[in-house]
Amino acid sequence: MTTPVMSIVMFLAAALFGALGQYLYKSGADAASGTISSYIINPRLLAGVVCYIAVMVLFVAAFKKGGSLTVLYPIYASTFIWAALIALYAYGTPIKVLNIAGMALLVGGMYLMGK
Repeated sequence: MTTPVMSIVMFLAAALFGALGQYLYKSGADAASGTISSYIINPRLLAGVVCYIAVMVLFVAAFKKGGSLTVLYPIYASTFIWAALIALYAYGTPIKVLNIAGMALLVGGMYLMGK
């Protein structure tokens, strides 16, 4: 079974939305005061929820187009790479050589899983 390119693109978009959702959860949690209302009416947390809904919609749409789980889910693992890049940009969190090695292993694993 060949995985359609559009399914792969949808999973890449889902990975980006997933990483953005993680950033929004973190920044929303930083802005919250700890009360329930500060979580419920927090725009960043709500935007994070929307990102995760988008991830699930993209998953369903990609699977509907066809494709193998062993090809598509490893692509979603790129979320960790996107999250590191967002953290670098948003918080100045350094990406160390060891992190880059881990990212390279993720990319290598994604490639091998797709074979």
